[in-house]
Amino acid sequence: MTVAEAQQEVRSVFLGGGVGQAVAGTIWLLSAACGTWLGVQQGILALVVGGALIFPLTQLVLRLLGRPSSLGRDNPMNQLAPQLAFLVPLALPVIGAAALHNVGWFYPAFMVVVGAHYLPFVFLYGMWQYAVLAAVLLGAGVLLGLEAPHSFSLGGWLTGAVLLLFAVWVGSSREARAAIDASP
Repeated sequence: MTVAEAQQEVRSVFLGGGVGQAVAGTIWLLSAACGTWLGVQQGILALVVGGALIFPLTQLVLRLLGRPSSLGRDNPMNQLAPQLAFLVPLALPVIGAAALHNVGWFYPAFMVVVGAHYLPFVFLYGMWQYAVLAAVLLGAGVLLGLEAPHSFSLGGWLTGAVLLLFAVWVGSSREARAAIDASP
């Protein structure tokens, strides 16, 4: 299987990543809502626990849509995808350290980590759009950390909205449509 074929399968199975981004965006918005109306600890817990559920929930949504929910065994991206998934939990100590210094840095720190984690998605999916998502989250995370360091939930609301908008964008992209058209 060539790299291009492997990327094509990733785009086809995961619908350009739109479903996963919609799930992630929903979790970020839920976390921001918890952080806004229930408390800081509930907001943090919602994102940490919810974040661990992004992939299983994405698979569930794909199955509910009658779509395949995993790559074929011979796809070499099967080895890359789990490595990318573990980047965020491995960075939780850095996010925690930032939040211990200033709890308002929780979402901005998470945004920077998640943004950096999206950079390899450019290769995984073969879609340049993930570089844009990475840049937006990285830039917004740094900007919020510097300019609004005491606004706890703002980064959660912003990231949730960005991820949902991205889901629509990639779901309607030429690459995603071509992948869907090519799927069985």
